[in-house]
Amino acid sequence: MRLTVAMISLAALAACETPVPDSGAGVGFGSYAEYQAQREAELIAIGEGSGVATGLDTQTITQEAAAAIDAAESSSVTSTTSKPAVVTNAAGISAENDFSAVSSERSIEEDAALVEANKQAYVTIQPTAVPERPAGDAGTIVEFALSTTNNVGEALYSRLIPGAAARAARNCAKYPSADLAQEDFLKNGGPERNAKGLDPDGDGFACSWDPAPFRLAAQARR
Repeated sequence: MRLTVAMISLAALAACETPVPDSGAGVGFGSYAEYQAQREAELIAIGEGSGVATGLDTQTITQEAAAAIDAAESSSVTSTTSKPAVVTNAAGISAENDFSAVSSERSIEEDAALVEANKQAYVTIQPTAVPERPAGDAGTIVEFALSTTNNVGEALYSRLIPGAAARAARNCAKYPSADLAQEDFLKNGGPERNAKGLDPDGDGFACSWDPAPFRLAAQARR
């Protein structure tokens, strides 16, 4: 009973299914194959009537096409084998690298003589020994800075001279730097003597000269 009901249901569904329309129907022919055959026949008839080939034969090349190909190949070979144009020197550019230009100006012997003359003109400077530092220069203040331990303004020597500060300011202005003032101060009896009044506070340092940089440099080397 169940099998009978199932078969009846399948038959009913098959009867209700919508048929798929023919893709070629309704355009003037029964099927696409018939249309294609008909179209090819029409094209062949048109070709035969006009004298135009209906197919492309890749093996057949007209004389005009062959001549055009030969001309293109010959022009390509000519362009690749042709020599480049000679580049001439512009105005203001030396022609020393052009052998023909140089040979027209002088011979090989003359050119060799010119090269030899240039070699003779070379001046070689031989190295010389480093000159020794003369006595009494900046080396003196270095040695003095390392021999002292007091700070700037810390008096070690008595300077009981009225107006010493004004005199020191006036005389210190004559030196380009404090190092030069200290050198002159040491040359004239300093630090015990204060001949030119450059050390009014008696610390042994003229014109605010400071030995600290020399001491730090010496410590960094240790």
